[in-house]
Amino acid sequence: MAEFHYGGQAVMEGVMMRGRKYMATVVRRPNGELTNNTQLVPSLYTGRLRTLPLVRGIIVLIETLALGIKILTYSANVALEEEGEKIEGWPVWLMMAVALAAAIAIFFLTPLFITRLFTIESTLLFHLVEGVIRLVLFIAYLWLISLMPDIKRVFAYHGAEHKTINAYEAGVPLEVGAVKEYGKAHVRCGSSFMFMVLLIAILVFSLIGRPTLWLMVLSRILLVPVIAALGYELVYFAARHTGNPLVKVIIAPGLWLQSMTTREPDDGQIEVAIEALNLVMEAERAEEAPAEAVSQESFPVSEAP
Repeated sequence: MAEFHYGGQAVMEGVMMRGRKYMATVVRRPNGELTNNTQLVPSLYTGRLRTLPLVRGIIVLIETLALGIKILTYSANVALEEEGEKIEGWPVWLMMAVALAAAIAIFFLTPLFITRLFTIESTLLFHLVEGVIRLVLFIAYLWLISLMPDIKRVFAYHGAEHKTINAYEAGVPLEVGAVKEYGKAHVRCGSSFMFMVLLIAILVFSLIGRPTLWLMVLSRILLVPVIAALGYELVYFAARHTGNPLVKVIIAPGLWLQSMTTREPDDGQIEVAIEALNLVMEAERAEEAPAEAVSQESFPVSEAP
């Protein structure tokens, strides 16, 4: 069986770890106790399409949006339970749609309109300036949200997730004392992926040239999946060739960017990440053992990415 690379996502007061077929989310309740949610990953995200070059990048984008919003909703509901609040139903998907539209407007359309304010004759220079503005907006956005107390905690759980994966891939025992010694940056991080996307966008949009404004606007919307697919392939390649000097140069900016999206976690946050990884590995070991076959019902979902 081909080597599988575990990955995860930080959520409110918790961490999700994703395996071949299962994902496990562990969240710390307001009273300090841990609660978990282990479930099968929908077949769309584990089937043959997930292995096809370029196509898999689009599948990962859909997975990140769909599963990500469900996991965040689950963690938010756990974190808010003492306040008697609950987020569910269509408002969740409406928020996701609004957030996606806002992201495209801010990071793809706004740089285009700002660049058009300048008198730039060269098409290449036009797209370079647009790309630089896009990068500046993205970095400014990360810096601003990093000032929010709740986001600081999410970023600390992000650091715990990375440390745990790094420790697991190094083959050390998944214990808090051992895991905390590892770095909080990882080449397969979503932050690195986003940085690749922003760089690739410069190249893709340059190939289009400078058609009429409405075509340029349309391209900034419709080509997002294509750019994401290319970005995923570059990260996928880099993760398997980290010893290559050229790859080290390519991934360096993304690793630097993670200094903004991760924070040093405390022992309790590392404990949550370790528990999430252990749960997903246990679920998959049980599935692989004929005598201990696990049904989806054996891992109830507290609903719902």
